[in-house]
Amino acid sequence: MGKIILVSGGSRSGKSAFAENMIKEQEKKVLYIATSIPYDEEMKDRVRKHRERRPAHWETFEGYKNFHHEFKGLNHYDFMLLDCVTIMVSNLMLDYSGENFDNMTKEQINKMESWIIERVDEFMESAGSHCESLIMVTNEVGYGIVPENKLSRVFRDIAGRVNQHIAKKSQEVYLVVCGVDLKIK
Repeated sequence: MGKIILVSGGSRSGKSAFAENMIKEQEKKVLYIATSIPYDEEMKDRVRKHRERRPAHWETFEGYKNFHHEFKGLNHYDFMLLDCVTIMVSNLMLDYSGENFDNMTKEQINKMESWIIERVDEFMESAGSHCESLIMVTNEVGYGIVPENKLSRVFRDIAGRVNQHIAKKSQEVYLVVCGVDLKIK
């Protein structure tokens, strides 16, 4: 595995633009990994804006799972940029449990979290064999109040621990606030 860089920040903090700008001016081979599933008009608009911001020579892969299978035969890249980890986590949560969160036991939630961390590790391993540097964008989910409903609390907890897991494996970690970046590792 090459270098891992984690970029975190709140919603609309500028973290995606910061991550993209880290490599935008370089004439390097880049694979942009988009993890969202644009179901509604708001997400379709976000996806459109992200596409317009990216250089035309970057390749795009849309997906959030089965990377070990999806990346077979993939070219080698200087950079892979995954945006974003938290959307990947929410998609994986739904894959694992459907929409049955309210009835899940703590043991079932713990198993789901372990399963998600295994998928994240599989992604990092697969990406590492196809790139020199991996940049992962994620949301900082721990700054707000404790959510009222169980699904939101479970998501916040799992996303927070996934972020910690990735940060431990990263050589560099950045926090972006109000469009300003701060290197924290």
